[in-house]
Amino acid sequence: MPKQTKNYSRADRLSQQLQRDTAQLIRAELDHPKASLITITDVEVTRDYSHAKIFYTFLGTPEDAADVAAKLEAAKGFIRSQLAKGLSLFKMPELHFEYDHSVERGMALDSLIQKATSLSSAPDDQHED
Repeated sequence: MPKQTKNYSRADRLSQQLQRDTAQLIRAELDHPKASLITITDVEVTRDYSHAKIFYTFLGTPEDAADVAAKLEAAKGFIRSQLAKGLSLFKMPELHFEYDHSVERGMALDSLIQKATSLSSAPDDQHED
């Protein structure tokens, strides 16, 4: 039986590589005391490879999150140049950092589900008219 392989596009492979390399760079090079609390959750590269949207989460206070966002924005040129050194691309995509709210949304949904299941398992107080 022939071995089945997944058909990853070049953009998918580039996205995965950018995700790994960006995470390593941020941990090693970003001059911020809470850089280790940043997680790169996903990278989306446009079809023409001109832009890469880098999604991240941050475990910290909202004030620190705003500071981290500003630091990432300020460092994106440096990060882009460092990434370009390790990748053999004709053109390195322009980086766009975006906070990933999906974790918070997932936690909120989980909380709602927990609340709904606890209400449905509680004894019903039915009143007869």
